[in-house]
Amino acid sequence: MTPDNKLTRDRQVIDRVLHASQVLRLGLSVEGQPFIFPLAFGYDGRSIYFHTAREGAKLELFERSPQACLEFEHGVRLLRDDPDPCKWSFAYESVIGRGRVAELSEPAEKERGLREIIRHYAGAEVAVPLENLDKIRVWSVTLEAVTGRRSHVDDS
Repeated sequence: MTPDNKLTRDRQVIDRVLHASQVLRLGLSVEGQPFIFPLAFGYDGRSIYFHTAREGAKLELFERSPQACLEFEHGVRLLRDDPDPCKWSFAYESVIGRGRVAELSEPAEKERGLREIIRHYAGAEVAVPLENLDKIRVWSVTLEAVTGRRSHVDDS
């Protein structure tokens, strides 16, 4: 088991957590007001991809403040090994990253982003339904900074 709250910059560990995570939590701050959005996502080893509707409040926030914080977690479980709840803990692996939200506007870019999202959940290449491409917007965040944290993780 690894020590509590072990920070890592090891990209193999970080990539493994990103590929195992199910939800991206995208954080933005506009005029001092924080926002968090849970999203489906894809990851190609360099950038995170997600999609949105054509319109909405989230899109206005991207335009006003494209700097984003991203959070992912995997293997979260409560450790209740002690009768005293104040001594309980969590086992987890998490990744925090930062980058800039950018829209993918070219059809080939949008298709590539959607392919990464679908691959993340399907675990394989699946055809992208191109007939709906004009009904959605596809975005990327290139990870400018990224770290991982692990606690009570069995490495065996």
